[in-house]
This record gives sequence, C-alpha cells and structure tokens, in this order.
Amino acid sequence: MTDGGINLVTGGAGFIGSHLVDLLLETGGRVTVVDDLSTGSLANLESAMATAPDRIEILEGRVSDVLPGLDGSRFGRTFHLAAAVGVRLVVDEPIRTIETNVHETSAVLEFARRGSVPTLIASTSEVYGKGTRTPFAEGDDVVYGPTTTTRWSYACSKAIDEYLALAHDREGLAPTVVVRFFNTVGPRQSGKYGMVLPRFVEAALEGRPIEVHGDGKQTRCFCDVRDAVPALPQLLADTENHGRVFNLGRAELIEIGALAEIVRSRLSSESEIRRIPYAEAFDEGFEDLRVRQPDLGRIRKAIGFEAKIALETTIDDLARSLEARKIDQ
Repeated sequence: MTDGGINLVTGGAGFIGSHLVDLLLETGGRVTVVDDLSTGSLANLESAMATAPDRIEILEGRVSDVLPGLDGSRFGRTFHLAAAVGVRLVVDEPIRTIETNVHETSAVLEFARRGSVPTLIASTSEVYGKGTRTPFAEGDDVVYGPTTTTRWSYACSKAIDEYLALAHDREGLAPTVVVRFFNTVGPRQSGKYGMVLPRFVEAALEGRPIEVHGDGKQTRCFCDVRDAVPALPQLLADTENHGRVFNLGRAELIEIGALAEIVRSRLSSESEIRRIPYAEAFDEGFEDLRVRQPDLGRIRKAIGFEAKIALETTIDDLARSLEARKIDQ
C-alpha cells in the first residue's frame, strides 16, 4: 500500500521495526519512525536512510512525548512495535518493563483514536503465560504465576495492551489488530537483552561458552523476521482482521540444546556448550515453559501465511550482521 497517508512505526529503529521500515519504503510508502533508542539503534536504519531519504522521517524520543505533537490526519496506518523486550530486561528492570509497555501503548491508542487511524499492536507469545494446552491458539485461556515472580509482569503488561487495543476497536474509536510474535529472529537482532539465538551466535563467534539455561530440553519455534514482517501490513490492510488477535511465527519445534549444537556446527565454532541452572542465570524461582508453539490456523486462513526461510539461513545471516556490527564499532 503506497497511499492513504504516512506509515507511523514506533520502535522503528529496533530489530523488527527496522525491517518493517525497509519493507514499507521498498513498496513505495512514506514512514515516520518514533524511537527513544533505548534498545534500538539508528544503525538499523542506515540502509533505509540511504535508499529513501526523502520518504523517511526519524523522531527521537518516547512515544508518549512525541505523539501529542504530531498531526494525526497525516497518518494512514500505525505499527506499534516500541516495547520493553527480552527476558533479561524483564527480570532486571520490571518497573521499566511494565510502565513502558502499558503507558506507551496507551499513548499510541490515544493518538490513533484522534483520527481513527488503523493500528497494529505488537504483542507476544508470553501473553499465554503457562498456557492451558499446546499449540497455543488465540482463543485459549491464559494462566500466570504469582505476582511475586517477576517474569510474569511482562506477560501481564502485554495482556493489558491487548485489552486496550481490542477495546478501542470494539468501541469504534480506532481499528486495531493484535499480533503475538513467537521467537522472531534474524539479522540486526542482539543478544544483549536475553534473546536466545543471537546470544548463542555471539558466543559461538567469540569462542565463549554457549550457555543453555536449564536442561536444554525446552522447545521453541523460530521464525525469521523477513518472513514475519510482510504479514504486518497484510493483516492491517484487511478490515476483516480488525478487532482480532493473530499468532505469528513458525510451527516447527526445536529443543534449545539442539539449537546450541546447530549454531556451533553451522559457525564451525569450538565453543563449549554449558548448561546453566535457571536459579543461576536469573532469580531463584524463575519459571519457564517446556513448550511454546503457535497454532497458525487463523493467520494462514487470513493471509495464507507460511514461514519459508530455513533456520540455518537465519543463523548464517544473523552471524554476518553481528560481525559487521563489530567492524563498525
């Protein structure tokens, strides 16, 4: 879609956000990025700024500070990707996590309702909590642990985001779509905030031990960001999808211990694979799920979504992007 106003992308200098910005520019759109650069980086937007400098605007600051000064009538769509992300950040900075997720999403939706701007809210598989069955389907009940376990604060904050977004659609204030990402990976991703695949790749490249938390038997599904991002404008474009929640990811499961082995082999690394108890990696009482797998029936029916990029290709491209980042530093 190239008309209908400017695309607003919050968190557009982040991992997923920057790939979305690239896609929107490639298809002829205009983009305004709002990012406080707390976890994102302008380096992620270098190619966008080089190829379409006249169609991209970058506004540095918190969403809640920047959006009140913008003319909402200029924007055709909003993609809200700004959030506190990563297990390490959630455990270490729970106040920042909760306040960022809830307050900034509220600010985006307030902006959206000023002009009834169609808005996509990025959510997470963490919303399912402990889950009631596998694979997770959008209509399933959710179960969280006690409030004394910090880990669940992230899931609860993102669930509140979803309630707010769906209420805006239900009350006719702004069309919204909620997307629950499942372990999105690929170039530009950093392991700094606990994301498992870039953490493994960084360790393998540097010859450090690849640290697997727990027994390594927990299973996850990994979807390349370049498969995931095209789904976002497709979902938002169809009014039939408004007011709905969609899982977005890959269906195939892999054990985390096996993932470490694949990374080490793929990168011809001599790194040791070391298993670290959860209590040592995080806090005593940290809870993790054995299986996190999406039911993709809804998104397949809506837009025919299928992930196509092989995990091995993702590992190779992620490694190249991490090495390039080191050279630039």
